[in-house]
Amino acid sequence: MEYLKKSSLWALPAFLLCFFTVFSNNGVNASHKVFPELQSTSPIDVENVHRTGYHFQSPKNWINDPNGPMYYNGVYHLFYQYNLYGSVWGNIVWAHSVSTDLINWIPLEPAIYPSKVFDKYGTWSGSATILPGNKPIILYTGIVDSNKTQVQNYAIPADLSDPFLRKWIKPDNNPLIVADVTINKTQFRDPTTAWLGQDGYWRITIGSVWENKGIALLYKSKDFMRWTKVKNLLHSANNTGNWECPDFFPVLLHGTKGLDASYNSTNIKHVLKVSLDVTRFEYYTVGTYDTKKDMYIPDNTSVDGWKGLRLDYGNYYASKSFYDPSKNRRVIWGWANESDTVDDDVRKGWAGIQTIPRKLWLDPSGKQLVQWPVEELDTLREKKVQLKHRKLNKGEMIEVKGITPAQADVEVTFSFSSLDKAEPFDPSWTDLYAQDVCAIKDSTVQGGVGPFGLLTLASEKLEEYTPVFFRVYKALNKYKVLMCSDASRSTLENGKTMYKPSFAGYVDVDLAKNKKLSLRSLIDHSVVESFGAGGKTCITSRVYPTLAIYDNAHLFAFNNGTETIKIELNAWSMSRPKMNWSFGHSSY
Repeated sequence: MEYLKKSSLWALPAFLLCFFTVFSNNGVNASHKVFPELQSTSPIDVENVHRTGYHFQSPKNWINDPNGPMYYNGVYHLFYQYNLYGSVWGNIVWAHSVSTDLINWIPLEPAIYPSKVFDKYGTWSGSATILPGNKPIILYTGIVDSNKTQVQNYAIPADLSDPFLRKWIKPDNNPLIVADVTINKTQFRDPTTAWLGQDGYWRITIGSVWENKGIALLYKSKDFMRWTKVKNLLHSANNTGNWECPDFFPVLLHGTKGLDASYNSTNIKHVLKVSLDVTRFEYYTVGTYDTKKDMYIPDNTSVDGWKGLRLDYGNYYASKSFYDPSKNRRVIWGWANESDTVDDDVRKGWAGIQTIPRKLWLDPSGKQLVQWPVEELDTLREKKVQLKHRKLNKGEMIEVKGITPAQADVEVTFSFSSLDKAEPFDPSWTDLYAQDVCAIKDSTVQGGVGPFGLLTLASEKLEEYTPVFFRVYKALNKYKVLMCSDASRSTLENGKTMYKPSFAGYVDVDLAKNKKLSLRSLIDHSVVESFGAGGKTCITSRVYPTLAIYDNAHLFAFNNGTETIKIELNAWSMSRPKMNWSFGHSSY
């Protein structure tokens, strides 16, 4: 079969592969890159090809960072960065939508927009906090001049009796926090949700950079109005560049329940997540928050920086989590930017989606987080098909029929009887990133135990497909599991700057005890969100097929390894959520 022909290996030396991975900015333009001639260009018509069916996105124009999501009086609030007038970054306001189930949304008027001297040039990302007395407050970064000087402001609801909190006020005592002389005032942004210490002080952290050292600044306040910079940093890491969109929260050592940001006890760890402006990926560490020293110390199993753990190894950035008291869980949102070109975005009239919200908790090992789509997503499942006890020998694949492959939810378990055929892990790959190894050993390269997985958004004759797959390697005294989501064959479109990466991450599982690997993929026209091993490794890919669209898309399970694989598969067609866009701002 054409699919199983071995592709030519990349001829790039390892150090060039590594260079490309780190400095390609994940196919995303540098932070807040301005296109003055395009940012207010309204689309003549919005193209529907590649628009998602059940992910959150606006009917037109640009969206990016989810800001300050919160649960308040029975309603979920999602704020997000939105361009009122065009489909590239610019003219940013805090768009606002509400929901009772995280799936069906009602858009409202923008909550925050540039209008005062302390945010005249921009209203950038921030977070929400619920104060005592059940009073929500938003902290956000305001841009005060054309030099992009950044300050931290607050906004409060105009009417707490309004169940949707439609209107927000920005009091005149803003800004609350201004950078002192020790801070880079143009890289000083994205305040976190506040937490209340046992000493009665509120604390927040703000991302910044100093001489290429990423830093999490720490501020404290008794009354939430007068803030003082703590002398020491909450945390920092050399050679990591600017830290954006920090998130800091506690997690239970055992169990999947979530915790409020202020919770503190002996049965927890803390997580510090940062978005690295240099690589455009999200990184996190698990560690201990020393409340006496006001410092966060990562565990020795967590690595700061580019070699560290990622929330998602694909197109996922600027995430923000919140505590949901109604279901006692922590939920996280992330932004998936487009991987096509700016010109493409202008032509189609829209750019950016929010990924499906995920429940988040600490793995029983204590070394990493686990993420899984919120349970409410299951309400969109419709027609179901199953494959039971199916075997896939080397070179075989089976089509999953009876659902809508372009808009589907797929759960599959792969099992195998032996690891004896696992390929040796090449020692020269040790310093490579997982996605570089995936590019070298893609799904067409025959292996031992794997590659096996799904071919998503595939055309009938496999001219286009996005494989999501596993490959097992035998390393020193252990097995290494590589998970890949490879967009390199996702489209026949050959745009010069079309970004089609082989995203990948390693999966921390003990296959010697249980010779099984599970995969869940949320397929939605131009996005494939995948969760390996119950959510230990997550990868989001943005893709733009030209043949595998709508009813012409296909879904296959495959095995290209010499070890026979057994599969158990459940797949569902997914319906569209109810989004009453006509209810909101006229620009929608």
